[in-house]
Amino acid sequence: MTQEKIARINELAAKSRTQEGLNEQEQQEQAILRREYIDAMKHSLKTQLDRTVIVNSDGTRTKLAKK
Repeated sequence: MTQEKIARINELAAKSRTQEGLNEQEQQEQAILRREYIDAMKHSLKTQLDRTVIVNSDGTRTKLAKK
């Protein structure tokens, strides 16, 4: 997710809170950008959790298991 897209999400959010509101095209754009942002955050979190290990008291390392 680029900084330009995040800035656009913020612009649309600010505009939606005004009396003017968003037109239909802007609402669709906002929904698409939000979904892309959420997917990127989920991917980032999954990658971070995949790399996480638990160090046991005996010094062995165990990867987190999927539930």
